[in-house]
Amino acid sequence: MKHLDDLLQLGNPRLYEISDPVLFSEKEFVSGWVADMHNVMEEIRAKYHFGRAIAAPQLGIMKRLIYMNIDRPIVFINPELTDLSADMMEIWDDCMCFPNLLVHVMRHKSLTINYLNENWQPQSWSMTDDLSELLQHEYDHLEGIPMYNEAIDNKSYRWRN
Repeated sequence: MKHLDDLLQLGNPRLYEISDPVLFSEKEFVSGWVADMHNVMEEIRAKYHFGRAIAAPQLGIMKRLIYMNIDRPIVFINPELTDLSADMMEIWDDCMCFPNLLVHVMRHKSLTINYLNENWQPQSWSMTDDLSELLQHEYDHLEGIPMYNEAIDNKSYRWRN
């Protein structure tokens, strides 16, 4: 079982790697990876009081897998973002890999995420506002794009109060 100490930290070169798709032959590993992601997210919530989703690469699992748990757990296998809105929003974003740093970023106000669920069935979900922002953040982890690379400018950083 992975724990908070297994979370990749700011500066780790693996945070810049593009993740590989989850293969059908790896389907049996997904529940274990999700259990690890859930455990670390719960530890982050207990220690830092935030955390709605986590991407597998944050734990060094270089697979295209996102776990979200807001009101219920949802697993996104091999997600793809489409229908990114032209309307943008500015937010102060946070990340489990550097929990005390906030970064001012621009995100699409809405999008559609296409993915496979844990039963390997295709799903599609159109999202707006905070869910859209959240999934863009996690998707960036799959693409090897740490949030601080998305800063609006060089004054877009602050410490969490």
